[in-house]
Amino acid sequence: MDRSTREVLAKSLEKAEREGAPIAPLTRSYPEMTAADAYEVQLINIRRRIADGASVAGHKVGLSSRAMQRMMGVDEPDYGHLLADMFIPSGSVVSADRYCYPRVEIEVGFQLRSALSGPDCTAEDVVAATDHVMPAIELIDSRIADWKITIADTIADNASSAGVVLGPAHVALDEIAELPLLGAALWKNGEMIESGVAGAVLGNPITAVAWLANKLHAFGVRLEPGHVVLPGSCTRAVDVHPGDVVRAEFAQLGEVEVTFA
Repeated sequence: MDRSTREVLAKSLEKAEREGAPIAPLTRSYPEMTAADAYEVQLINIRRRIADGASVAGHKVGLSSRAMQRMMGVDEPDYGHLLADMFIPSGSVVSADRYCYPRVEIEVGFQLRSALSGPDCTAEDVVAATDHVMPAIELIDSRIADWKITIADTIADNASSAGVVLGPAHVALDEIAELPLLGAALWKNGEMIESGVAGAVLGNPITAVAWLANKLHAFGVRLEPGHVVLPGSCTRAVDVHPGDVVRAEFAQLGEVEVTFA
């Protein structure tokens, strides 16, 4: 796919997000679009946002469960950028109509004290570079109509990133006995609707962070000190609507909450 085509697709996604008007899948018109093309489309919009004053505050890993990879017909996760203006304080009320098709996922968020880079980043490197972990709700959205996405569509759409809500607890990794077994539950409007464990993410969310550092290396990017990394969801994604109150509860990490107006 040539540069001018990528620019056109990036602009269509940017307009869809800005206007809240989802568009048809990119791969419907461009079935030849590869994952590499899609990452370039994603980067065009990220660079445009940075040029307009935004800053990168982290990254997220998507499709980190084997079930989601099988559903999408891929054998590895994908990633997106987290910009500083995507972060929402726990307990906030956000307007649901800012988004096209909002959903929430619950994750163990990592905050880095030192940089991480590939191509040979290991789990031990991730542990050494992590300052703390914290409870997180990721708000995802699709600028593609009705979530009718292929892997290339979601990558181009910044891996369906939309927002991040971080809880107040900051816990060192060495204070958690077995991270893969750490339990999490998703509550909506006072009812627990999903539960899972951190190990739903590639067997261990630390593995997902290492994968991300190695994947970014191919694009000349590293994870920077202070960055937040979302390694993937402990449960399935859940739709949200105006009036919904969403709370995530994590063993040893506490709670994080957001309300949709």
